[in-house]
Amino acid sequence: MAHARRNIVLGLIGAGVVGGLLFLTFRPEPIPVDLHTVETGKFEITVDVDGTTRVAEIFEVSTPISGMAMRSPVRVGDPVVAGETVVSRVEPSAPGLLDARTRLQAEAAVREAEATLSVAQTGLAEALEVHSYARLKFERTNTLAKRGVVSASRLEDIQQQLAVAEAALEAERARIDQAKSGLQRARAALVEAEPGNGAEVCCVPIVAPADGVVLEIDHVSARPVTAGQRLLTIGDAAQIELVADLLSSDAVRLPDNARARVERWGGEPLEARLSRIEPAGRTKVSALGIEEQRVDAVFDLLAPPETREQLGHGFAAYLRVVIHEEENAVLVPLSATFRVDDDWAVFKADGDRVSRVPIELGRRNARFAVAISGLSPGDRVVEHPREDLTDGALIVPRTAL
Repeated sequence: MAHARRNIVLGLIGAGVVGGLLFLTFRPEPIPVDLHTVETGKFEITVDVDGTTRVAEIFEVSTPISGMAMRSPVRVGDPVVAGETVVSRVEPSAPGLLDARTRLQAEAAVREAEATLSVAQTGLAEALEVHSYARLKFERTNTLAKRGVVSASRLEDIQQQLAVAEAALEAERARIDQAKSGLQRARAALVEAEPGNGAEVCCVPIVAPADGVVLEIDHVSARPVTAGQRLLTIGDAAQIELVADLLSSDAVRLPDNARARVERWGGEPLEARLSRIEPAGRTKVSALGIEEQRVDAVFDLLAPPETREQLGHGFAAYLRVVIHEEENAVLVPLSATFRVDDDWAVFKADGDRVSRVPIELGRRNARFAVAISGLSPGDRVVEHPREDLTDGALIVPRTAL
């Protein structure tokens, strides 16, 4: 009896071992998968673009005269005060050197001007004599007219002759001034660049037009300049704005006062807001050789200046411009979704099995989509499902391997 009971126990153990081996042999191999837990959170659709900082109001300082700009008294980054800080000094241009032909022409012009002055002086002497005689004649005739010896008409003729002589005298004096000016101009053409020629002429100091700092200096060393040429730029470094180079198709999608985050500038993310979109676009060739229509969008920084003190003019930044956002949205990764005919579906994990669940998706961004129906917070879905993954398949989380 005991022997029979032992045989039965051994037989059951053997059958269990054989059954386990058969189960392990023919049991389907679980598919390793990556699981993601569905959560609720803030959903955003953004336009990501590179941007550049710039001072909102830049003042370009130019020279009012042509001449020699002295070595710059300021350096880039120096603070300046409007109407007080001298940012540049310009001296008038020195006379140029004369070649042989130009010198001969100038000397001939001087001799011609001297001769003209001599003729004018002779004419003045003649006019003085005529005027003196006319005045003497008028005085004598006026005395005779008072005695009744000379008629009134005769006195009027003599008076007219005196007036003509006075006018001729004034004309000769004006001709003298004209001849002297011509002589000075002719002599000035002979002036060359020599030590002391411009020593008595003071330089023209140029002061800062606004408070701020020096952003850029065209040339630090002394150099010749022409009237209207830019010398340096000044701006208030605290008044920083950002300019983003957007595709025109993205720019028209931006809502008014769109919110943006400024990242990758070297500090903590900053808040910004759309100020304006430039009214004119431009054609730009991309790195792939494709012509694109681009437009500048300007953003105002909302962060206090003390949080971005190191952010200056012309710095690079990365902007994420929000064009749509939702609060408490059920977020499912796009990598977990796939098409079934015209609908969307996911594989939802239930223990060590998965089931294919149809879902309805709303808006999508680069990583997530809003699940309108079919999923709830806490559900686990398979990311990047394999082609051999089917409804009811056995799975194992890849993190458990």
